[in-house]
Amino acid sequence: MKIVIAILIFSLIILIHEFGHFLLAKKNGICVLEFSLGLGPKLCGFQKGETFYCIKALPFGGECRMLGEDEDEEAQNAFGKKGVWARISVIAAGPVFNFILAFVLSVLVISLDGYDAAVVHQLAEVPVSADASGEAVMEESPLKAAGIKKGDEIKAINGETIHLSREISIYLQFHNSKDDLTITYERDGEEREAVVTPKYSQEAKKYMIGISGLGIREKGNPLEVLEYSVYEVRYWIVSTFKSLGMLLTGKLGVKDLAGPVGIVDVIGDTYDQAKSSGALMVLLSMLDMAILLTANLGVMNLLPLPALDGGRLVFLLIEAVTGKRVSTKVEAVIHFVGLMLLFALMIFVMYNDIVRIFVS
Repeated sequence: MKIVIAILIFSLIILIHEFGHFLLAKKNGICVLEFSLGLGPKLCGFQKGETFYCIKALPFGGECRMLGEDEDEEAQNAFGKKGVWARISVIAAGPVFNFILAFVLSVLVISLDGYDAAVVHQLAEVPVSADASGEAVMEESPLKAAGIKKGDEIKAINGETIHLSREISIYLQFHNSKDDLTITYERDGEEREAVVTPKYSQEAKKYMIGISGLGIREKGNPLEVLEYSVYEVRYWIVSTFKSLGMLLTGKLGVKDLAGPVGIVDVIGDTYDQAKSSGALMVLLSMLDMAILLTANLGVMNLLPLPALDGGRLVFLLIEAVTGKRVSTKVEAVIHFVGLMLLFALMIFVMYNDIVRIFVS
C-alpha cells in the first residue's frame, strides 16, 4: 500500500508537470511526438493524431517530447521554429503547473483541515539549566518578557514576513542564536513591535523564545482558504530555497539529500503514523506530502542547471536578450553532459538512501 500510494503521488506530480509543457506546446502549434508517464521500456500506449501517449516501466519520470526540441528541424511546427517567448512559455509551464498543483491541493487541505495562523496560542517557560537535583530550572518566556501576549499574531521576525506558525519554527531553526529578534505582531488590529532576547535551553540544546502550541489549525471562510493556500505554497517554495542555501554553504551535505527510495520511505512512515487516526488523516497527510514534493520539484526544475528546465530557460533568455540563438548542437551537448551528471547524482543519492534505510 505504501509503495502504491508513493507511485500515485509521484505519477500525479510528474503528469501535471509534463502536462504543463504539453498544453503550452499545443497552444503554440508545436508538434508533440510523445507524451509519456515513466521512464524506460514502454508498457502500453496509443497513437492519437501526431502524439503517441504511453506508460513506461519506471514510475519516476515522464516526458513531453517535442519535434525539433534538441535538434534542427525545418518543419514549421517544430519547437525551434517558434518565437523565443513561445518557447520560454513552453519550458516554464512545467514548473509553473507544479506550483498550480500545490495551490489546488493546499485549497483542498485547508478546506478540510484549516490553516495554522501565526497566532500565539500559548507562552511557555524555558528550561535554561538544571539545579543540584537535576530538576530543570525554568525561566519566563522571552516573548512574555517582551510584552507579547496570548492571542497576538506574529507578522514578521527581523523584517521577514510571517504568515504561518510553521514559519516561526523554520525561522528559529535557521537563526539559532542569542541575537535579539525584532518581532512585529498584531493585537486588536494594531501592529506593534517588540525586541525579544532568546534564551538558551540546556534541555533542548537550542535558543528558544518561549512559544508553544504552534500548528494549531483553524477553519476559515472561502477567501481565507484561498489566501492561506497561497501562503502554504510560498512556505514550501521558500523552505526549498533555504534548504538549497544550507546545501551550498555546507550546513547540509549531499548525504542529507533524499531520492525516490528515501521519499518512498518517508511517505511510508507518514502513512504509518496517520493510519491509526483514520482515513481522513491519511488523506490529509498524503496531500501534504504531495504539496511538499510538487513545490520542491517546481523549484528544483527552475534551477539554472543543464538538462533541467531552468538550464533550458537560461539559453532561451540569452537568445531573448541578444537576439541570437545558441547553436542547437552546442546546447544539446551541454544538456547531455548535465543529464549524465544528474543521473550520477541520482545513483549516489539512491545508494545513500538504501544504506541509510536498510543498512544503518
